[in-house]
Amino acid sequence: MDSREFCVEKIRSDFPVLSRENRGKPLVFLDNAATSQKPAYVIDGICEYYRSYNSNVHRGIYELAEDAEGLYHRARRIISKRFNASENQTVFVRGATEGLNLIAQSYGSQILGKGDKMIVTEMEHHANIVPWQILCEKIGVTIIVCPTLPDGSLDSEWLTKNIQRDDVKLLALTAVSNTLGTVNPVEKIVNEANSFDVKTVIDGAQCVPHQTFDFSRIDCDFFTFSGHKVYGPMGIGVVLGKSESLEMMSPYQGGGDMIEEVSFEGTTFAPPPQRFEAGTPNVAGAIGLGKAIEYLDQFDMQQISYHEQNLLQIASSGLSQINGFKEHGTTQGKAAVLSFTIEGIHPHDLATFLDAQGIAIRTGHHCCQPLMKCLGVDATARASFAMYNTEDEAALFVNAVSKAVDILR
Repeated sequence: MDSREFCVEKIRSDFPVLSRENRGKPLVFLDNAATSQKPAYVIDGICEYYRSYNSNVHRGIYELAEDAEGLYHRARRIISKRFNASENQTVFVRGATEGLNLIAQSYGSQILGKGDKMIVTEMEHHANIVPWQILCEKIGVTIIVCPTLPDGSLDSEWLTKNIQRDDVKLLALTAVSNTLGTVNPVEKIVNEANSFDVKTVIDGAQCVPHQTFDFSRIDCDFFTFSGHKVYGPMGIGVVLGKSESLEMMSPYQGGGDMIEEVSFEGTTFAPPPQRFEAGTPNVAGAIGLGKAIEYLDQFDMQQISYHEQNLLQIASSGLSQINGFKEHGTTQGKAAVLSFTIEGIHPHDLATFLDAQGIAIRTGHHCCQPLMKCLGVDATARASFAMYNTEDEAALFVNAVSKAVDILR
């Protein structure tokens, strides 16, 4: 697709759901960190596959199957190019959660052993905690936790000190916090880890819609993300892995199409990425994700970031005038995620009031219960902005919260 000028109103017209109402009011969708809406280009691409190309891949030699195979491989090429990775390094999974489970079970089990330690951070999503806990409990590895500072940034001194430990073998880190909006200095951290031969796994679910990620330049061992947060369909995601790491890994699942040869005496496995894509793949999902990446590639990511930062500034400045308002995550350069509490008002009550005004936000622990404990709260309200949100929506959100405080307090 050709490049496009960044125009919010034209972009909004690409997303059919934004024209609907919520509780009888125009929909203001501010839950983009949970999932993004889908442009017609993605929806039409998925529908067209089912209308005109539906067939399994890797199996048929008839024209329909060859066409489906071509679309599936085209999607992989588009995604690989976006992240400056090779197609052989690009594994389709159901989402970042499955990606992290795959990495933990097939890679972590290879490089970690009894008595070793690995680092996760206090701000991680449960998807980048629980799979490692399951593995580490099984093989006798200790997880050590990098603290979060009061402004929502990582404790860089702690991280530097512990990366240098001889018994630390792996670091699992989010690129962008889904709760705080903290943008971690991934390239700097990975460079430091590489100098001490500490392997790195990056959860990129929250960064892909908002910033570019050059897999080859960053030089992490693994990077994973979900399609549904980057304007693509649910049920599809990607793991990018270094070739040498993927080659050493055993399959995560067994079944059809991930083999070279099967006999009752033994089985040999296909090379990556096919080795990790057992069974019938989510062909429509892969095609839809490829379409989403094509859609995003039309725009200058710096312009998207500038626009989203402006919306964050409008919202945070407006809400800061409310007595009892507290923003959680105030570090410089954060993503357009506003997680907050207001003294005397439960986040769920606030979200219910906003819902009646047509405004969709998220409340709860955001799958970050250890982080909530660090913050000293059970839940926060969270507004998260995307490229299709407007300044008017940000102002409407501020006004609605102010009204809610007047009524609920």
